[in-house]
Amino acid sequence: MTATDPPPYDAIVLAGGAARRLGGADKPAVRVGGRPLLDRVLAACAGARRTVVVAAPRPTSRPVRWTREDPPGGGPVAALHAGLRHTTAARAVVLSADLPFLEEATVERLLSALHAAGTDGALLTDADGRDQPLVAAYRTTALRHALAALAGGNSDDNSDNSDNSHDSGNSHDSDDNDNGSGLTGLPLRRLTAALNLTRVPDPLASFDCDTWDDIADARARIREHGHVLDEWISAVKDELGIDLDVDTRVLLDLARDAAHGVARPAAPLTTFLVGYAAAQAKGGPEAVAEAAHKAAALALRWAEEANPSPGAAADGPGPDGPGPDGPGPDRPGPGTTPASGPGR
Repeated sequence: MTATDPPPYDAIVLAGGAARRLGGADKPAVRVGGRPLLDRVLAACAGARRTVVVAAPRPTSRPVRWTREDPPGGGPVAALHAGLRHTTAARAVVLSADLPFLEEATVERLLSALHAAGTDGALLTDADGRDQPLVAAYRTTALRHALAALAGGNSDDNSDNSDNSHDSGNSHDSDDNDNGSGLTGLPLRRLTAALNLTRVPDPLASFDCDTWDDIADARARIREHGHVLDEWISAVKDELGIDLDVDTRVLLDLARDAAHGVARPAAPLTTFLVGYAAAQAKGGPEAVAEAAHKAAALALRWAEEANPSPGAAADGPGPDGPGPDGPGPDRPGPGTTPASGPGR
């Protein structure tokens, strides 16, 4: 880490709730914008050094560490305690698994607010101004002290420091000696009341899905809040397992040029070939942009041939008429007789 790099953070995602208001459905697996809610949240905290998910293990879009509160279903405070035991960074982002509009920029904003304010934590507030402690960044030392106090001083204040690097794959911890049983059933407000918190208003990112009406609202808003293309690109990248930032405007301009200059079916085929060329070159966004510019220039040349402007073609008519093989001032056209005169 260089002097300009932000300090590392870990992420704790609580995904083991009963979802009673959804009729007991598997809420983390419910899809919004084609992606499971859990995967959407994991994408938002992709910058975490370690991500701990408190829930039963399941397939996810990226590797995480799994753990459970003991007993399972012990509530958010017990789940937070279970996840915190497997963090090593000085800061932790704590998230619920039902945040369809959470983005990486929001996580970075919370971490920046935490750093700037010097408080124990920074959390989002919703459209009604209510605290959302499961969309927050905390100092892990402050969390451990508060949890220990809630548990009557019996909480193990030591984290699992056996691995300071990113997990290379999904792992599952089932041998927690300190199960935080004194925290079972406690509401989150008991924990946050003991912390000095900074509040960051964000009605959209704090929107969570507790009911099927919320799910329907989120699915509709995905297509209304002005970022449908970004949502679609993110979903496709997750589905294909790629992590590549591409300037979509370049590709959209290319598709337009290919459709107008060549033929409408050329648009998707050309963008596919550009992506394939970039992959063959083993390049990143720069390779995509370079290939797109080449293909766009080719499409424009095709368009110019179909609709030539006067004097545009090198072998076309010049200012005095047709080119060297056609009629001009000194060359008779078809069916004409050369004029007679001196020197003829």
